[in-house]
Amino acid sequence: MSKPILIAGGGLASLLFARSLSRAKIPFLVFERDASIVFRAQGYRLRLSAAGLDAIESVLGPEAFQNFYARCGKTGGAGLAFLDPLTGKTLSEKPAGGPGSEPLASRDGKVVGISRGDMRALFLEGLEDRVRWSHQVKSYELTGEGVRAVFADGTKSEEGSMLVGGEGVNSKISKQLSGGRIKVYDLGSRGIHGQAPTTAFKGLGEGVFLMNDDKSHPEGKVFLITNVRPEEMNDPNVEFGWTLGGSPGVIQAPNDDFSIIGKPAADIAKSLTASWSERIKPLLDNMVESEAAFWKITCSSPEGVPEWPNEPRVTLLGDAVHAMTPAGGNGANTALRDSALLGRLIVEAGGYKEGITEAYEKEMRVYASQAVKESYGQAYKQFGARDIDSSTPTL
Repeated sequence: MSKPILIAGGGLASLLFARSLSRAKIPFLVFERDASIVFRAQGYRLRLSAAGLDAIESVLGPEAFQNFYARCGKTGGAGLAFLDPLTGKTLSEKPAGGPGSEPLASRDGKVVGISRGDMRALFLEGLEDRVRWSHQVKSYELTGEGVRAVFADGTKSEEGSMLVGGEGVNSKISKQLSGGRIKVYDLGSRGIHGQAPTTAFKGLGEGVFLMNDDKSHPEGKVFLITNVRPEEMNDPNVEFGWTLGGSPGVIQAPNDDFSIIGKPAADIAKSLTASWSERIKPLLDNMVESEAAFWKITCSSPEGVPEWPNEPRVTLLGDAVHAMTPAGGNGANTALRDSALLGRLIVEAGGYKEGITEAYEKEMRVYASQAVKESYGQAYKQFGARDIDSSTPTL
């Protein structure tokens, strides 16, 4: 029996990659630090680009993809509307997919999105028996004929044919494999994610809405972005999400603890938007306070994914190799592209073969470096993110 492919991390990219292996009946094991899929909040809703949808479809196949696509929300309408948060007036609109528009629409002229939690659960279906929960990978060791994952408690996995590090921005596999060449920078901008019942969004209408407040805070600006999907507006079981962000210095957390969730985060979001229009205030006033959560805006170097000596049995995907800001929605979609590419190369080879990781990394560096550059550029423009230089803090 062939050795399994070991996967560190049980996030979206890792699970989509695992599905490629599962369809081809290539053995694998996933090691996830959390105790279960519901261990922590799943985060905000993701907007899927054309490339992201293509990657998912190539992995799932036609029938399973149609089931997945049916679970996604689709927004048409105005596409992207810019609002003045102080007056509530619409400043301008750009149709989704129209001339000069933001690249929001991905299929059928629609903006397509799905929550992280829903997507993760869909990717996990049928793979449950190959996921090892409460296993945090801290390093790896090469053997004569393979590789083992080393866990935080000092124990080791069975020998695998290769190891894929997909455990996010704090990946230990990334640091070991790249010799510290891969760095994730703290751009100084901060944000709060929140959710509210659909009734709070009725004053906005359909579309993706962006609001910038550069008048209320002398330290900088505050922005909010949200997506209102009409087909779910009257469903009492649905909550829409929004993301509030601020340029460096605007959003301060108690004791600089940006991992706090719930009411402390909700209260800060409400205080930052106290002067906003009654058209927008319901999103904050009616938020589900327990769902509020801070986040930091981080990014890999906009100079691109660095080179490191290729190790045939170990590679990386997703945020572990190219962390991105939320600007433009590039991060998750690029990670899904990684999953599809690496999965295809392994499936075509019938399992692990020397040369696969080198071929994958060569192609991945090209599109991922461009995506990181675009993501950083948009964050610099939209959020006032700090310059990256030798003094910029890293994670």
